[in-house]
Amino acid sequence: MELNVVNIQGKETGKKVQLNDLIFGIEPNDHAIYLDVKQYLANQRQGTHKSKERAEVSYSTRKIKKQKGTGGARAGSLKSPVFRGGGRVFGPRPRNYGFKLNKKVKELARKSALAYKAQGNNIIVLEDFDMAVAKTKEFVTIQNNLKISDKKSLFILGDDNKNIYLSSRNLEGVKVVIASDVTTYDILNASSVVLLEGSLEKFEGVFNN
Repeated sequence: MELNVVNIQGKETGKKVQLNDLIFGIEPNDHAIYLDVKQYLANQRQGTHKSKERAEVSYSTRKIKKQKGTGGARAGSLKSPVFRGGGRVFGPRPRNYGFKLNKKVKELARKSALAYKAQGNNIIVLEDFDMAVAKTKEFVTIQNNLKISDKKSLFILGDDNKNIYLSSRNLEGVKVVIASDVTTYDILNASSVVLLEGSLEKFEGVFNN
């Protein structure tokens, strides 16, 4: 797939790049995407939920009524789950929701997500640029020039760039990552994926490893 390279003014530079078919042109695997996104979301969960069970609530353990002769069910103490304020039966306990996923499945999921974006013409190749200082206003101007200010966008850089990151972090719906750190969730969550020229080379290195 061939795309025109645009500059930060949103105009074509006359250069063209060929997207690697082994990354952007594969047949997407929906199940791999599902598993990778599921793992990503599971890893975001703190898992610190906890409720008190009958051994942990603060109540007296005295027997509240005699065992027999009342016509009702026997009751040992107010800690019983059948009473208001008693312990909860099988309540949530702290746990880790993460699970193992093979590297090749995660790689296939990322390639599949990129392939979907390529099929939908939602990829923009942007000429490499730098920002002398971190200015959100300048980043917004770039978004407007690319006509993506009203969409969720993902900017994928070849290498770390502190000023670009700082300029974008206060903007809602914008995320800036480097090619080696991009996730399937990031790609799918964005309406437009903006690839800097330098990131294309990095992608090939990431996936070839």
